[in-house]
Amino acid sequence: MFTGLIEEVGEIKNIEQIAGGKKLFISAHRILDDLSIDDSVAVNGVCLTTVEYSGQGFWVEAVAETLQKTTLGKIAAGTKVNLERAVRLQDRLGGHLVQGHVNGMSKISKIEKLGENYALDVIIDENLEKYMILEGSIALDGISLTIARLSGMQVGINIIPHTWSHTNLKYLKTGEYINTEVDVIAKYVDKLLPASLKGKNKDLNIERLKELGF
Repeated sequence: MFTGLIEEVGEIKNIEQIAGGKKLFISAHRILDDLSIDDSVAVNGVCLTTVEYSGQGFWVEAVAETLQKTTLGKIAAGTKVNLERAVRLQDRLGGHLVQGHVNGMSKISKIEKLGENYALDVIIDENLEKYMILEGSIALDGISLTIARLSGMQVGINIIPHTWSHTNLKYLKTGEYINTEVDVIAKYVDKLLPASLKGKNKDLNIERLKELGF
């Protein structure tokens, strides 16, 4: 489990083909302090397991399904990636609960500088639209962000200078794809709602959920 607060930006240094997937060597500094084999690390929001490490970085392995569902499938050496170690129970939860289980890839439709801040718009998969609400949480490349604008499958995010300078967002370009994980609580609520209610209440809101006993 992660919080979506990026600890550092690493770099893909080496990629090796292995049976059923790829093995990636990622340069890092800060997260190496207490990293051990079998530790979970979110790499651009994808939960991966450390299989080797050194003073310069660490190796992880990604299976075929992960490569197919995330941007890791087409990642190249030299790519900057967001890194976060798994949360400890005594840590403050500064972002939101992020599982590292990517639900899809979103296409970046706009990056605009607004004073010191940035506006980022992405187009999400159609099947993820139902999990989006204004001021709700979303994880993009593992970054915990708040939805500021919403129009169908287009989701808008406001990026503060600190997030922009301390993550890989500053390296991304319009037209590229970004790993997307929806709020896990939204997925559980959707699962718990009877099928008959889902079809009749497309504009489900907090008041309606209270009426239903949530």
